[in-house]
Amino acid sequence: MPLEIDVLVVGGSVAGARCAEALRHNGFDGSIMLVSDDPEPPYDRPPLSKQFLAGDWPIDRVRLLSHERAAELGVELRLPTAATGLTPADHRVTLADGQIVRYGAVVVATGAAARLSPWGTPPGVHTVRSLADSERLRADLTPGARVVVIGGGWIGAEVAATAHRRGCDVTVVDAVANPYARAIGDELGQLVCDIHARHGVDARFTTGVAGLHREGSGLAVELTDGSVLSADAVVVGIGAVPNTAWLAGSGLTVDDGVVCDAFGRAVGVEDVWAAGDVARWGQRRHEHWTSAVEQARAVAHNIAHPHDLVGSASDGYVWSDQYSWKIQLAGDTGAHVECELVVDDADTPRLAALYRDGTGRLVGVAAVNWPKAFIGGRRAIGAVSAREHADALRGTKANVAV
Repeated sequence: MPLEIDVLVVGGSVAGARCAEALRHNGFDGSIMLVSDDPEPPYDRPPLSKQFLAGDWPIDRVRLLSHERAAELGVELRLPTAATGLTPADHRVTLADGQIVRYGAVVVATGAAARLSPWGTPPGVHTVRSLADSERLRADLTPGARVVVIGGGWIGAEVAATAHRRGCDVTVVDAVANPYARAIGDELGQLVCDIHARHGVDARFTTGVAGLHREGSGLAVELTDGSVLSADAVVVGIGAVPNTAWLAGSGLTVDDGVVCDAFGRAVGVEDVWAAGDVARWGQRRHEHWTSAVEQARAVAHNIAHPHDLVGSASDGYVWSDQYSWKIQLAGDTGAHVECELVVDDADTPRLAALYRDGTGRLVGVAAVNWPKAFIGGRRAIGAVSAREHADALRGTKANVAV
């Protein structure tokens, strides 16, 4: 017999956990169930490549929604239970244990999965997406261990920095010359690429992986330049794919994620919403923590207040902690936008990148080791010209405060 639930949240991602909480904060008093295929209650993922992986933070510090807190909120956690099918016409979700849940509204918050290694996954090859992934990798990050990180993007760089800090011998490999160019432009991207060499880590950009196999008690990573790296552990960080396979046959429009309108409603169906890494609001998916939180907030509000719909207020804020550096960006910072660098200290380094549209208006900001400049720039997006803000950072216009 179907189980009747007013709001079913599918997925224990940050979007799923925050949506369940926000429903109660918005005064929603109906029944809420959160189902997830992860045996752990919802937890935060950014620390999995940093503080939790390093062993600095215990599991309780990364927890987003404990069993106790869920009980306080009146949110039923059903773990580990995956959703295997969605039938919007009947308002039904089928669970892996055979249970049918009839919902008033369903929120798809199944997040994304790490893109699997195309070179195979012999023992010692890791991805970092779940708490269990991070725990397994941490066990291999022993002092002196040889670690090869395939993929020089945000996650790969953070894992490399953490492994280096734990005393490992680390090599980062990426087939492209500048993995950050698309996100922050060529010039700033190259500076971030150089972070590894600045900290004594071997970085091999423009070098791909040709093969990967066990060799004795370790691993051999064959590179496209003909060289071979010996490793005790290999981390594959080559992107993520939205978890939408369970939606096959549902009738939802899935195109690099669940396609939604500006309010988080899945297009073309009733009472189905999506938030987080699995959702595509507008032209593309945003795989960012703050975007997931803001989308979850909006979806919860819209379910609780269907006659007062709101959109996501996220400005695309992203941060990354690598070695001793903090990198922050918000707004439109892509390679297609004209950018100007303002350098405060070239040795540390400490600098800001200001991105402007065709009219000269500030549309995005990024900063390396300069939080004050980033905060001021984030507030100034859309309000001043990039030139005015650059002058303010250089101290030539006191009336435009940082």
